[in-house]
This record gives sequence, C-alpha cells and structure tokens, in this order.
Amino acid sequence: MRMRRVWRRGFIEDPIMLDTMLDVRALRTDGDLPMVVEPRDAGVPIQAAASALHALAEQYLPTCGGVLFRGFCIDGDAAFREFAASFGHSLLTYEFGSTPRSKVAQGVYTSTEYPPHQHIPLHNEQSYTRDWPMKIWFYSVQAAPEGGETPIADSRRIFARLPQALRDRFAEKGLMYVRNFGNGLDVPWKQVFNTEDRAEVEAYCRAHRIACEWKDDGELRTRQVCQAIARHPVTGDWVWFNQAHLFHISNLEPDVRETLLDVVGEEDLPRNVYYGDGSPIEEDSLITVRHVLASEKISFPWQNGDVLMLDNMLVAHARAPFKGPRKVVVAMAQAYGVDH
Repeated sequence: MRMRRVWRRGFIEDPIMLDTMLDVRALRTDGDLPMVVEPRDAGVPIQAAASALHALAEQYLPTCGGVLFRGFCIDGDAAFREFAASFGHSLLTYEFGSTPRSKVAQGVYTSTEYPPHQHIPLHNEQSYTRDWPMKIWFYSVQAAPEGGETPIADSRRIFARLPQALRDRFAEKGLMYVRNFGNGLDVPWKQVFNTEDRAEVEAYCRAHRIACEWKDDGELRTRQVCQAIARHPVTGDWVWFNQAHLFHISNLEPDVRETLLDVVGEEDLPRNVYYGDGSPIEEDSLITVRHVLASEKISFPWQNGDVLMLDNMLVAHARAPFKGPRKVVVAMAQAYGVDH
C-alpha cells in the first residue's frame, strides 16, 4: 500500500521530499515478518527519510518484530551508523562477545567472522548474558553472489511452539553458560573484554554477576547464570531467549566433540551450557529446540544496500553459508537486561 500520509507527516518541513512516497508491504505472502519499506523514487538517501522511517519502525516493530529498509541510498558505513544512531539511543559496544568480529566504526561491527561454509544457527543477540540490546540493525554492504542470507524467526512463535513442560523446566532452572577463553580454541579474553587489564575484567564480571577465575595457564574461565525465557518490557510477550542450543557441546560435529573432549576435557571446553543449578541439559530437549527453530526460520536473499532492523527480543537471526565476497555490518542499541 502507499504510505503518502506517513511520509508527508515525517517531512512536512522538507519541501524537497514532499512528493516522494513510500511503499510498505509484507515481504512474504504468508506472514508480516519482515515488513518492507521502499521509496517510490530511486536514490532517496536513507538519512533524509529517517523521520518517516522512525515512525514506521515504531509502528511495525512491536507487532511484526522486523522492518527491511530496501532501495534507499546509503553512502557507506558512516551513513549506516548515522541512520542507526538517529533512532535516539547510543550505539553499543560489543562487550562480552561470543564470536570473532571486527570494529568498523564506533558502534558498528562486522557480522560474525566465521568461515563462509559454516552455518550460524538462529539466536537473539547476546541472549547468553543478562544484558542485551533491544534493537539491532544489519546493513548489507555487499550481498554474496551465492547464499549468505540472514534468516530470521519470531521468538514468540518459537516460545509458543515448544512443549510447555520443556519451557517450564528451562524457565525454572535457568541456564549456566561456561566459557574458557583463548588457547587457540575460542576468542581471547583480551578481545572479548577490550582490555589487557585483569582488574578491569574482574570488575566487569562483578558488575554483571559473572563468576570468573584465572587458570594456571593464565587463561580465563567464566560462569554466568542467565534467563532461558524473557518477557518483552513493552509488548508483554514471552519469548524464547537463550543460546543453549548454540553453546551446548551437542552443537558440535561428533568428531569435533570427541577431539575436544580428548584434548581438553569437559571442564575446559571453549563453551558449554548447563541448567542453572549445574545439572546437564538433556540432548533430547535441545533436539526439540533446534527442530522448532528450523521450522520457524524465514529466509530471503540480501540486496546491496538493504538495512534490516529487528527488535532483538522479538526476532532471532542467523547466517547461511555463502560463496564469494560478502559484507554485512551490524549496529546495536538500547541496552536492557533482567536486572533493569
């Protein structure tokens, strides 16, 4: 449908844009995630349209959870950063990250730098912690010639489709994430905490209820008990909100799992997860979770210049394997957490 009134309301003081209109539609015929917003005329700078896009995001994010801004002119990473920051919240740094990525600009990072052949399962950003961003943006600078999609899924639907007994058990017990940094097996702690000062690491951990210990080899082990489900502070919706299926050793290929257990043992695995009381999570439960996640996955090809904005609690995201060059950068904002 044409959104002339929304556009005009957003730019009533900008005569240059008065006659420009936006098209708003659902990308898919069988659901409204994501909604797509496109300018009727080519070459509209995304910063110039920001006021109208803010109004549309405010309208659609609480309901469908994701908006794809497509067909706008974006002049590189700096313009993307300016657009993300224009929503009124300071962009966040990537603290206590679980995957390798590089800083592109203040508040802008590369997407996870895993090898192109690897699939990254659906997850909500930083749902393995007690603090997370409420908003996340993905900017497709260069779409891969083959693959490389960023699949998404409605976390409310995932929660609703999981067996109630499983949901109740996870909610009651919570989850304990155990991480062993460095040793060539995982991201070094100096990179994760953006410091070489052990005292700063310890202070961060105390502030975020993370138990930490320095091992004899100088590396770091952390444990943190976190939520398995969460309630959205605005919509009131319950969502499946954790990364147990990613951190658990069962996420590894059998040969990799066996090798790691032989080399370092369970205690020193780069990452693993237990129930909050330290008891093991049943692999059958995680198989059920992965099945539901797969059944809810929504995938679409990137186009160069696309910006996907998600409510990070309402919508999970992933990454498909790809071939050829690909560049997708990420920004996050509006910190929130269970202790707020």
